[in-house]
Amino acid sequence: MKNTLIITVILLLGIKSYGQSYKGKVVDHTNTSVAGATIIDTKNPSNGVMTDADGFFTIILDNSNQVTISFVGYQTKEVILNNADNIIKLIEDNVALEEILVTSASREVQKRSEVPGSISIISDLTIKETKAFGIDQLVNQVPGVYMSTSRAASNEQHFMSVRSPISTKALFLYLEDGLQIRPTSVFNHNALLEMNDISYSRIEVLKGPASSIYGSESIGGSFNFITKNPTEKLSGSVDYQTNDLGIKRYAAEISDRTNEKFGFYLGGHYVERADGPIEHSDYEKFAVTFKTVYDFSEKTKWTTVFDAIKYRSDMTGSLSEDDYTDGNFESDQTFTEREALAFRVRSTVDQFWNEKNKTSFNFVFRDNKMDQNPSYRISQFRDGGVLTGFGSGEINSNQFKSFVGLVQHKMDFDFKNSSLIFGATADYSPQTYVAETLDVIVDPETGRNTDFSINSGDYILNYEAGIFNYAGFFQYEISPVEKLKVTAALRYDSFEYDYDNLTEEVGVDDSVDTFHNLTPKLGMNYNFNTTTGIYTNYSQGFTPPQVSTLYRNRNELQGIKPSRYHNYEIGGYYTFLSKIQLDVALYMLEGNNTLITLRDEDDNFFNTNAGKTQSYGIEYGIRFMPIKGVTLGHNGSYAKHRYIEFFDSGVDYSDTDRETAPNLLGTTLITYNHELENGVGLSITGEHELVGSYNTSFEGQVEEVIDSYEGEGGYGYEEIITSTATYDGHSVFNLRAAIRYKGFEIWGHALNVFDELYAARASFNSFSDENSYTIGNPRGFHFGVRYGF
Repeated sequence: MKNTLIITVILLLGIKSYGQSYKGKVVDHTNTSVAGATIIDTKNPSNGVMTDADGFFTIILDNSNQVTISFVGYQTKEVILNNADNIIKLIEDNVALEEILVTSASREVQKRSEVPGSISIISDLTIKETKAFGIDQLVNQVPGVYMSTSRAASNEQHFMSVRSPISTKALFLYLEDGLQIRPTSVFNHNALLEMNDISYSRIEVLKGPASSIYGSESIGGSFNFITKNPTEKLSGSVDYQTNDLGIKRYAAEISDRTNEKFGFYLGGHYVERADGPIEHSDYEKFAVTFKTVYDFSEKTKWTTVFDAIKYRSDMTGSLSEDDYTDGNFESDQTFTEREALAFRVRSTVDQFWNEKNKTSFNFVFRDNKMDQNPSYRISQFRDGGVLTGFGSGEINSNQFKSFVGLVQHKMDFDFKNSSLIFGATADYSPQTYVAETLDVIVDPETGRNTDFSINSGDYILNYEAGIFNYAGFFQYEISPVEKLKVTAALRYDSFEYDYDNLTEEVGVDDSVDTFHNLTPKLGMNYNFNTTTGIYTNYSQGFTPPQVSTLYRNRNELQGIKPSRYHNYEIGGYYTFLSKIQLDVALYMLEGNNTLITLRDEDDNFFNTNAGKTQSYGIEYGIRFMPIKGVTLGHNGSYAKHRYIEFFDSGVDYSDTDRETAPNLLGTTLITYNHELENGVGLSITGEHELVGSYNTSFEGQVEEVIDSYEGEGGYGYEEIITSTATYDGHSVFNLRAAIRYKGFEIWGHALNVFDELYAARASFNSFSDENSYTIGNPRGFHFGVRYGF
């Protein structure tokens, strides 16, 4: 008996000496397995294991159940393990810049520190924390980006400014998973309303030209929206949002990997707006995205994404100077509207031949239709400056289908850590465009456009155009010495517009117009260590004429020329003690044949090339985490946008500042996140948006009479001076707060806390000799609730 007791004690001590076994799984915020994460015994750092390919681990601990879990790109986490299966969720660490993976620069995954350009990441974590009800609330956190939208109208119609004035020009490329959502030469500045904004997990913004990979229109910046991947286990969410600006929004999503080979994501939302603070701003939108991923094998993956968008919105137009300053937000437009129907399908097969060779085969089909009775085409007739009660307008319909094929291959070499990406693409997009005139009824007392009739068959444009773009490209990267990476790229594009005028009495004769372009890029990265690096690049961007612009203006302007841009840039990034993150970029963007919009003597818009322009400035972002849970961030830019050579109506505007081009942009954020012991999470954010002053007219365009007289020779002027119409800029403060408990989230936004009157965009109306304003958001309160599982 005594011997038995001794043996039992020895066995128990032996078991104790070997410790206790704990099992668990490490996932990210989307419940996707994290392979290769490190689990370390907090009290005995020499004891550690790594997660397997499916995120699972087993660790034996002696006299402790506390471990530290870490993985590159995620915040280190300490947890107490229990005897059951432990599920540990890691949170992205935005400070680990050197290990952030991006795809915008080449359609291939690479480290941010290897991209010779200014690129910003809006992570899934940032998207979740911001709780944005508009894409502008996200992308405006990027240095040098200003997506200008009337939140008072809140109908997703917008302008954009990245290294350029606030405009509607084809200077920006909108991508979904690295592929264009619209074809070349059918750009629409409102194209982002054709996105499903609950379907993307991250946004990558690459500033400056990227034409060497993507082709035309990627000049000021490229916005790449990365769709959500299927989650490892069944998950989903439902949410409801509303505000006192008339918006209600319903959203739902579900995702799962049903087996080892197949997974899916399905997400959609419906939003409607009624009776907002500005009259005639109602809108409705339904959007749905369905994504499937099928792994045929470890080397072959098939991904398909379906998007369907249905959108309708009133078009409020802008406010006059008097209405804006007096707070009279009654719209002069009572019938103008825009309708859009967009369908896209993208199918990609990724073939991994071996560790050094990968080929992607992509097919894209697009089917879009946009019908408009646009407010910007309404003109009111006057007699001696007095309204006659009549006016004119336009109703138009633009429809296209696209058939796109893209093949891209990547080869990695042992020589100097080099790689080669090359590929070819072809895009055939037949388009139809019909525009007919309207007779408009105007209330001569109020100036409101109250009714209209369509002059059926009275065409402004009526054509079919076969748009064909084919291209070949390559990008080569090499590290001739350690820490230095050199990137060289070249792309050749050919465009053919086969224009068929369907009405001989209007428009221009049938024609076939071709444009060719060769676009280079050269860049270098030098990384001193894993937290500090610099880069420089020279790149080109170009855009051929838009089809509707080319054939609307050809008779008057002998054609619109392609625009070409040269970009020179140097920048750097620095991270200190994982607490301070700094990004800086200096750039100069020179444009030739820059396209701008003017008004003619009848108050109609038309487009023309502007000779030479130049934009230059600094973009900067800083993020500071002084203590756990508190983050301070500021993103901003200071820039000058100039006409170098430009004449209009015989007046030389060379060497002057351009219109609607703010020098200063900035967003400041202070965020507090706290996780309570009972599982409750709290986040509070204060935000300040700054837009500096800018010209709204050409410099010296507005004439002002200083003194006048009436003498023997009649009425005359003592002195006339010229001035420039301007907008003073604005500062807006917003507050956000959210509470999380298990699968529930409740949040609220206080927008424009001090109820500042401001314009999302101000422009000069030469016909009325005063500014017109697209009104910004008045003070408003936004609420939301979500349940996720």
